[in-house]
Amino acid sequence: MELTRELLSEWISRFSDKIQNNKDYLSDLDSAIGDGDHGNNMARGVQAVKESLEKNENADVPQILKLTAMALISKVGGASGPLYGTAFLEMAKAGNDTKDLGELLQKALSGIEKRGGAQPGDKTMVDVWNKVIKKAADSSLTGQDVEAAVESTRDMVAKKGRASYLGERSVGHLDPGAVSSGYLFEALLETEESL
Repeated sequence: MELTRELLSEWISRFSDKIQNNKDYLSDLDSAIGDGDHGNNMARGVQAVKESLEKNENADVPQILKLTAMALISKVGGASGPLYGTAFLEMAKAGNDTKDLGELLQKALSGIEKRGGAQPGDKTMVDVWNKVIKKAADSSLTGQDVEAAVESTRDMVAKKGRASYLGERSVGHLDPGAVSSGYLFEALLETEESL
């Protein structure tokens, strides 16, 4: 599938709405196994993205991706800002050569893995990205796929970030970054259906 300007703008807008609407839930999840600030941090980040894109309304796809990355990196605290920022930055870099969504998402995942050092099974956002991007690439992704990928983190032992200090006690909790990544891919699905 091609990542058009229209698709990207709507996708980011829907993702922003999901983060704002669920920021308390994300922070509650993070309170159980982290700093308790994931929701508020992400909400601040998506607000900055929105403001940046409004000021640059004629931006093309790579520019939109880069503006999104820079806003997230500058406004989202903790690990999430650099990780989400890296994802969008890697897509921006690749966006000059390809508009293929599958290829762009693969670049994003590679950037996240490199930046955060996480692997599938570490109870992070990587667990969601790794499971859904192939299906997103061939347009076979469903809401159930996203939900299952997010839910898979509940029974994992955290091996990265603050949650890793809890060891076995992290089991039974969803990873907040996995949940916010779930919102990103739910927003993508809803955008595809709406266009």
